[in-house]
Amino acid sequence: MLEIVLPLLLLFIIALVKQIPKIGGNIRIALIVAALTSAIISGLGPIETLLAFIDGIDRLSWVIMLSIFGSLYAESQVKLGAMDTTLNSLRSIFGNSPKGLIAAVFITLIIAGSFLGDAIAAATVIGFLVINSLSELKVKPVEIGMIILVGASVGSIMPPITQGVFLSSSLIGIDPSPVIKIAYITVAIGGILAILESFRFVKGKRMPEHLKTTQSIFEILKEKWMTLIPLAVLVAIVIANTLFEYDIFTEWFIFAVILDPIKEIPIVQGVTFQVVSAIIIAIFVSFLFPSVWKETKGVIKGGLSKVNQTVQIQLCAGVMVGVFYASGLIDKVAAMTEGLSSSMVKIGGAASMVVVGMLTGSQTTAQSVNVTFLGPILENMNVDPVLIALGASHIAAAGQNMPPVGLTAFVVCGLIGGILSKEVDPIKVMILALPNSFYFLIIGLIAWFI
Repeated sequence: MLEIVLPLLLLFIIALVKQIPKIGGNIRIALIVAALTSAIISGLGPIETLLAFIDGIDRLSWVIMLSIFGSLYAESQVKLGAMDTTLNSLRSIFGNSPKGLIAAVFITLIIAGSFLGDAIAAATVIGFLVINSLSELKVKPVEIGMIILVGASVGSIMPPITQGVFLSSSLIGIDPSPVIKIAYITVAIGGILAILESFRFVKGKRMPEHLKTTQSIFEILKEKWMTLIPLAVLVAIVIANTLFEYDIFTEWFIFAVILDPIKEIPIVQGVTFQVVSAIIIAIFVSFLFPSVWKETKGVIKGGLSKVNQTVQIQLCAGVMVGVFYASGLIDKVAAMTEGLSSSMVKIGGAASMVVVGMLTGSQTTAQSVNVTFLGPILENMNVDPVLIALGASHIAAAGQNMPPVGLTAFVVCGLIGGILSKEVDPIKVMILALPNSFYFLIIGLIAWFI
């Protein structure tokens, strides 16, 4: 029990208690201390610990690569003018009020997350487009972070491309179609509640005159459609794979020849993650435009500087995750639920999934660790498999955004901090997002207890 409690206790204390001299509130130190504590208590030797570091970073390599190349892509889109095109299009559709802009931002993020199937991808690709406008509405940086985090996260579980539902259904061994039908309703309600809650951020505020537009969506696109070509290429590649199971990175010989050898290289193989590869292609397309390639140095310097802190945190998170796996901590957390009674299995299983999600920032990890054994147990308790899958996907979605290691929050805060030149606390962002996390947790528990 000590090898489970002590690393987690130190992690939370260092991350949350800023009064601790030198290290208080430093999430990077908190992650490293938790990792080293777990390694020492578990008796891992220096070589085993080093290999665990590499393994953990490799597990998160696609997230790290997504942050790096996503920021470079974002910077290229600023130079290209895609930001103005997108914002003007949103304002023309949803009106010139602050609440209209908030709704537009959420809906865009949800749609992007739905078709990209990943919260970090949606936040990276779409989030940066709205940061400046929300800031000019006097929305605080942490509130902007909450809007982008929740919008992208809701989108990532929203059908039709709902990674969480597909994963839970496949782990249980059922057709995801009936689960998806229910998820349309439950996730849509979560999105609506998040929009309504966020209206308080702009209560009593007026839209600045320079943010208003008198052009229609058709006039805007007729004039600026070319600035959206890289984004269209990116979305087309991802949708081709997710909707039509056509992956150009395996189907097209030139890409397969380049990427196949890279898949064997630890950590570097993160670039072969389909969305990361698609973003890299979109970056190359962006550099076909003079307004981008003439600013090559600025794009690279600006893009890398904006995710410097974020990548550092992700590397530390990878170190911790690797040690937790090597020491068996995650398996032990999951195993703690096996000997519980009926109600306690459900509560304990949900708690385990939330804890793993909190520690890894990944609903995928939370489900992979827990649902494999929880599924059969819940089926033996006569819980409908459809409801098991629905509950698991929603509970995992709740856990991944809870403090202290919500990876999406770190990515979002890195982007906001870079664009606004202000420090944005990811813990505060995750705390602001807790109502949405609790909503998905409650829906998941209801599904399991029906």
